[in-house]
Amino acid sequence: MINVTRYWEDLKVLQINREAPRAYYIPYGDVEAASSGKRGRSPFYQTLNGRWKFQYHPSIKDVKDGFYDVSTNVSAWDDLTVPSCWQVKGYDQLQYTNVNYPFPCDPPYVPNENATGLYVREFNISDNWNEKEKYVVFEGVNSCFYLWINGEFVGYSQGSRVPAEFNISPYIQSGKNRMAVMVLKWCDGTYIEDQDLWRFSGIFRDVYLLARDHNHIVDVFNKQEISDDYQKAVVKCELQTTSSLEIRAQLRNARDEVIHEGIAMIDRKGCLEFEVLEPVLWNAENPYLYNLYIYSGNEVLLFQVGFRKVEINDGVFMINGTAVKLKGVNRHDSHPELGQTIPINHMIKDLVLMKRHNVNTIRTSHYPNDPRFLDLCNEYGFYLIDEADLECHGVLHAGDYHMLTRNPDWEDAFLERAIRMVERDKNHPSIIMWSLGNESGYDVNHMAMARWIKGRDASRPIHYEGVDPRHQGSPHTEVIDVESRMYSSPAYIENYAKDENNTKPMFLCEYSHAMGNGPGDLKDYWDIIYKYPKLMGGCVWEWSDHGIKTHSADGKEYFAYGGDFGDQPNDGNFCIDGLVGPDRKPHTGLLELKQVIAPIRMEAEDLTKGTIIVTNLFDFIDLSHIELTWRIEKDGQLIDQGEPIQLEASPHAVQRVHIPYELPAESHSRYFLTVSCRSKRETRWAEAGHEICFNQFDLPVFRRQEHEVQQIPAIQLNKSGHQLNIEGFDFKHVFDMYEGAFIQITKHGMDMIDAPTKFNIWRAPTDNDRKIKHSWMEEGYDRANMHVYGCEITNQTEASVEITVQFSLGGYIKIPFLHGVALWKVDGTGEISLQVDITVRDGLVFLPRFGLQLTMPQGTEEVEYFGLGPHESYIDKCHSVKRGKYLLTVDEMFENYIMPQENGSRYGTEWAIVSNEQGMGLKFSGSDNFSLNAAHYTPEDLTKAAHDYELVRRKETIVHLDYKISGVGSNSCGPELLVPYRLDEKEFKFELRIKPIFKEDE
Repeated sequence: MINVTRYWEDLKVLQINREAPRAYYIPYGDVEAASSGKRGRSPFYQTLNGRWKFQYHPSIKDVKDGFYDVSTNVSAWDDLTVPSCWQVKGYDQLQYTNVNYPFPCDPPYVPNENATGLYVREFNISDNWNEKEKYVVFEGVNSCFYLWINGEFVGYSQGSRVPAEFNISPYIQSGKNRMAVMVLKWCDGTYIEDQDLWRFSGIFRDVYLLARDHNHIVDVFNKQEISDDYQKAVVKCELQTTSSLEIRAQLRNARDEVIHEGIAMIDRKGCLEFEVLEPVLWNAENPYLYNLYIYSGNEVLLFQVGFRKVEINDGVFMINGTAVKLKGVNRHDSHPELGQTIPINHMIKDLVLMKRHNVNTIRTSHYPNDPRFLDLCNEYGFYLIDEADLECHGVLHAGDYHMLTRNPDWEDAFLERAIRMVERDKNHPSIIMWSLGNESGYDVNHMAMARWIKGRDASRPIHYEGVDPRHQGSPHTEVIDVESRMYSSPAYIENYAKDENNTKPMFLCEYSHAMGNGPGDLKDYWDIIYKYPKLMGGCVWEWSDHGIKTHSADGKEYFAYGGDFGDQPNDGNFCIDGLVGPDRKPHTGLLELKQVIAPIRMEAEDLTKGTIIVTNLFDFIDLSHIELTWRIEKDGQLIDQGEPIQLEASPHAVQRVHIPYELPAESHSRYFLTVSCRSKRETRWAEAGHEICFNQFDLPVFRRQEHEVQQIPAIQLNKSGHQLNIEGFDFKHVFDMYEGAFIQITKHGMDMIDAPTKFNIWRAPTDNDRKIKHSWMEEGYDRANMHVYGCEITNQTEASVEITVQFSLGGYIKIPFLHGVALWKVDGTGEISLQVDITVRDGLVFLPRFGLQLTMPQGTEEVEYFGLGPHESYIDKCHSVKRGKYLLTVDEMFENYIMPQENGSRYGTEWAIVSNEQGMGLKFSGSDNFSLNAAHYTPEDLTKAAHDYELVRRKETIVHLDYKISGVGSNSCGPELLVPYRLDEKEFKFELRIKPIFKEDE
């Protein structure tokens, strides 16, 4: 076994020989290189990314001493790209766990079988660096590592997601050198890195060398002061140097014009100060940046400066004196193939998607991100909650949620997490709050973190959800500036806002759990958040599904989750909980969020005159960059549109807009006005014409009812046993009197169904049904069968027949959960009408759905409908869809979730035709709107499958026509489904008409 000191289980040793934490920067050789932001253009930077020799050992006991010696031959070792996570490269166990530690909870001790990765890299040092101090920077290594250069021990570090920098000048030489790194999977720090994620290991962020002048700048802290009237800003550039050093600095505006220049002799500590009159302030809507260039010796440092003031006044969170709503998401570092190694273009892709969907805030859950990500947030315009790499959720199941934060032996480990984060990130204007971590209890160690931060940087509030009194931590929460909650209900946050005793603003650091088909309660939250100034907003959990791209045994590609690799313990698909897929394809939940948090609101004032009220919900910019487009549709067909209308409303102001359309006084048709707010010019995140939001209005045209007198042809009835044959001019239907269902529906000899019609209450549980589904299954909803008590012809004429069926639905063991009376009527046109009266047994949990299920034959691939679309919608997830006429395929109706579940419903459907491509099929309509679903899978197929690749596509088309389907909510982690969205009626009536048609004859 290797002969090293066992630092990984020693709370008194967090590092050996590591440099003190400092602000992030790269020294460049000139202004042009610095302004490019390209590290490789600096003569003082040398990447160590690339191919390393690598050897994996399941246990550190297998590591042989001396592997780091220069003479050791590593040519037979594997090649491994750095940065990377070794688990996605085929080593060790891929494992996903949320709360639970993957080993016994015995802090600070970790398993003896501690997986270890050995890295060796040879590299050259240029003669140009001979007179320089040389440093190596590891931006992220999970979980701890030992470093040797040319066979000599350099140092040790832990703390996975903040940089570790070492002065390697004594160990390095001009020409060829060898670096060896030993990375351990676990260390005592792992106890406070128990985040909800895949447990990755290795050198997963960039590694590079820096050459510095012997006398150089060590640290820079650009502090701001802004006058109360915001007409004057001062940036105080606090500098730390190795010794006496002449410093020159230039502050340039966004046009690269030098607006201030200063020079000073700094002896280890000093300050340069610049005053800016009438500064352009930074905010997420207008992320204006000044550039501060600092010159010393041969080096040029560049820092982005955004003038902004963050404060809390009378319980209201404010930026630049304006109350701001934080419309955010939680974002993990997550890549479907690279794990936690995130390329910069992948970061940009995330930010572009967020901007396109009206997100303005990111919580870096639950650790500091790559420093370049913060630069991008400065530039694109995002508010950041920068979160310390600290979570010890697993102690909850060990019996004491606060066991580490109240233990003074852990104070240094806690405190260091705050220090290293703040020192690295302190100069980023995008950071508006510091977070002390996540789900780690609350006591004296968190207080120490907060007090240190306030002493170092009082310009930003401190956030930590762990002070929620429901967690029963220390009551001494005065060092925390905001009240933060997870998954509190809309009613809870409203009660908080109403209580005058609550003096801190409330922030929902996690809400509206976006797992699978969801979330379904966004509008309910935001109606309340906008209503109360004390409510700051929140961050949806979470941005992305964390699926790992892999292949099934038969070669099908899919995204894997916990347990798919035999990992124990695991939390299954709980990592598949994002607004976008692992491939960044937006889920419909993201489209819903975009509309609900849109920065513009449009409301009707007088639709008879074409006037609407536009409210600017931006906090800092007017609407001059937006134009309003409009269109009028008649029964789903475009009939009018006009030139774009210029908007101009100031922040938080309203504008009355007149839309010049003309309407008939009355019509038998429906008229809809759709207005859309679109960007006038191209930005770095969207093209000109990008839709920011929309609204749709049902126009006030008097509906003239048509009373067409139709001659109904005669029908013929023929009863054969328990089958009733109903024949007309061009149709033949067969009703099974014993089963109480149609078993054949035809037109011109074309069969329209392949199985008996049936009433259905089951849906494949969504991820947000993960709790309620147990109650549903306990009641037998998933095994409901219909019992027919009686079936008889109750009315018969020459042109029609009525059949009454008395029935119940129930599962084995249980008493039937509902009774119904279905009245079926068939007339001489072939149209079938249904009226069903339902009584639900008292004391039952709400139903998943109720409706009619039909199985239509192979070739039924076309769905035309008038209702909400084009994508899926539910009673509580329907704000991102527009009412209109849509033509889709059955496959296009399907929303493919990684864990198969209920999907693809179209809430608010008025009529639908499901047919083959030739238009031969069934038309469905009702006296009230219904929910439509057409798919090549039954609810049972979706329930049974654990992954999308396990689904076997049926040739038939399964159609659901639902009186109601309960909402999707966010109860996988959030509150229970809100009462208005439940199918909880004890008595209800459902009416439906089914007509076999050939479209060409309609």
